[in-house]
Amino acid sequence: MKRCAWAKNDLAVAYHDHEWGVPLHDDQKLFEFLVLEGAQAGLSWDTILKKRDRYRQVFAGFDPAKVARFRQSKIDKLLQDPGIVRNRLKVASAVRNAKATLEIQREHGSLDAFLWGFVQGKPKQNRFRKLSDIPATTPESDALSKALKKQGMNFVGSTICYAFMQAVGMVNDHEVGCFRYSQIQAMARN
Repeated sequence: MKRCAWAKNDLAVAYHDHEWGVPLHDDQKLFEFLVLEGAQAGLSWDTILKKRDRYRQVFAGFDPAKVARFRQSKIDKLLQDPGIVRNRLKVASAVRNAKATLEIQREHGSLDAFLWGFVQGKPKQNRFRKLSDIPATTPESDALSKALKKQGMNFVGSTICYAFMQAVGMVNDHEVGCFRYSQIQAMARN
């Protein structure tokens, strides 16, 4: 079975085969991926996958309303937890981005509606043959980054936004020869 070239270990293979690129429309899950993609900046995605369960525990299941209420004492406690990325700016960013998520939900009805508007509500179907063909940013990720920053978020640069768009299925960047490419493409039609 042919997979995308980046799926090289058991954890990455499971993530690739079951999650990556599947169109996601749940606000809480979308917020989770925004936080995790920001935490990943400068690190490998494997590092984040290994820490994801702990993130879910200590970030209240990624409920943005709960995370938005985290106080400095909670942030200080999180910075002592080896189960997450202990970067003060990244942890504080999760709280800041939770507050911005709540504002987006008030203004736009849902985080889902806001985010998916950058691809007109439908996954963009790319046709990349190999990993090296896939760009780090696109005009859509540039626009999404700019809009999220305008909403008050940080750790949402264009590269982070494009990785987010790939993860939540806003774009289908499975390599054309990958068995998941046509499966994800079919999901987009439904």
